[in-house]
Amino acid sequence: MNFPSWTLLGQSLLSGIFIGSLYGLLGLGLSLSWGMLRQINLAHFALAFLGAYLTFQLTTVVGMDPLATLVVILPCFFAFGVLMQWLLSRFAISPFNSLLVTFGLTVIIESSIQWIWTADFRNLESSYGDMKFKIGTLYLPLPELLTLLISIALSLSTWALLRYTDLGRAMRAAAEDGQIASAFGVNQRMLALLLSGMAAAFAGVAGLCLALSYTLSPSQIYAWIGVVFAAVMIGGLGNPLGPLVAGIVIGVAEAMTMALISPAWAPLVSFSLLILVLLTRADTI
Repeated sequence: MNFPSWTLLGQSLLSGIFIGSLYGLLGLGLSLSWGMLRQINLAHFALAFLGAYLTFQLTTVVGMDPLATLVVILPCFFAFGVLMQWLLSRFAISPFNSLLVTFGLTVIIESSIQWIWTADFRNLESSYGDMKFKIGTLYLPLPELLTLLISIALSLSTWALLRYTDLGRAMRAAAEDGQIASAFGVNQRMLALLLSGMAAAFAGVAGLCLALSYTLSPSQIYAWIGVVFAAVMIGGLGNPLGPLVAGIVIGVAEAMTMALISPAWAPLVSFSLLILVLLTRADTI
């Protein structure tokens, strides 16, 4: 086996960090809804791709800057998240049933994307795609760098919100014991609506990053579910920083596996790490 060059290894490391930050960004909203609302929201992935297609549409047809599309997408997705949470709580959907309901919603969103944009591949051409920074022999594409910065900013700001603000403490108290929190005046229902809206808005941001960096196809929704689930489980449910750290670890491990061994082995990395972490945690219980 020929050892790859240091330039290839360095570029692979950067690529792993960039893709890992996208894993973390996709897992942020899922981790919050799963860990704090007890809902396994598979529709989160479909929302991310819907956000990517809306970014594509607003940029290519309306002529908006890709980043400016968030002004339209975020309020709409926040409202959708609030509505979805209201419906799930209205009919007292259990965590397992939320998995089934949101999977059905995922299929509906995917079918809607295919109906509007067809199943053809879509590629967003923007000024960001051609911009790269060079550090020595390594290249940093602007879209991937934006993804990294956005994911870090959102994860840190969400962590600070939950840890240092009265609103965040109320959310954590409601997630820990809703009845006790309600007895102390916490409006559990309102906080759940707000948290679900935030998670949906995070999916919209992830959709922007998907549109900037990747070619879009409706069927790709399901390709991201497994690895992002692994990042969420490894990072810890309800932990805003966990999916980002775990996602970067998985992304780097996948990139190094592709560079050193074979690309065919890369998909095994995320679930191997997940199994290892679960076994380690089981030994500590």
